[in-house]
Amino acid sequence: MSMNPPSRILVVEDDAPIAAGIVRGLKLAGFQVSLATDGVLALEMAERERPDLVVLDLNLPGQDGFELLEAWRFRLRVPVIVLTARQELEARLRSFGLGAVDYLPKPFWMEELVARIRARLLLQEERPRRVLRWDDVSLDLDAREASREGAGALPFTRHEFDVLAYLAERPGRALTRAQIAQHALPPSEERDDRTVDSHIARIRKKLGPAGTRIQTSWGIGYRFVPDEEPR
Repeated sequence: MSMNPPSRILVVEDDAPIAAGIVRGLKLAGFQVSLATDGVLALEMAERERPDLVVLDLNLPGQDGFELLEAWRFRLRVPVIVLTARQELEARLRSFGLGAVDYLPKPFWMEELVARIRARLLLQEERPRRVLRWDDVSLDLDAREASREGAGALPFTRHEFDVLAYLAERPGRALTRAQIAQHALPPSEERDDRTVDSHIARIRKKLGPAGTRIQTSWGIGYRFVPDEEPR
């Protein structure tokens, strides 16, 4: 009988005693847990491990929690629960505005954090899969997989996938290279125009004929056109 693997939780917390307690409590609750103790490490681990949920402190060295929320808003695509000593309304509203799904002030009960995590993961499981389709291409945003009929899975790198998903989720919109780089490429990668152009060229090639849906907006950047338009 097969069993689902435990959900992967990334804890981002720089206070050692608090971090140890959270990690211990989540492991006892049956989760697979990773710990990042600063913002820079959190960015790297999230890109590498692709957790199912993030528990995020706001006051962090390197990059604070707000910067992480902004960086993850379009790329990480997993729920983030803010766990912080900051209780002011401004911090709460800013966190939700940047994409956090929950906000739990410290001090807190471990049982409540576990309950909130389980409730959020259950919502994720019940949400319909987000799949975009055009021509002979299927783009599964949740599984992070792309495929073509008759050709099978397309070998996109994770950065190429993020660039394609960012464009495809905004059909018809002319997006600048700077917008694409900011929202689809991690801070650790070069974000100049040439890098974006290189990603687009590889994406078009791997998509085959369906790659013509990614059009160049001269003087601006690129746009994804799902319906037939003059090229």
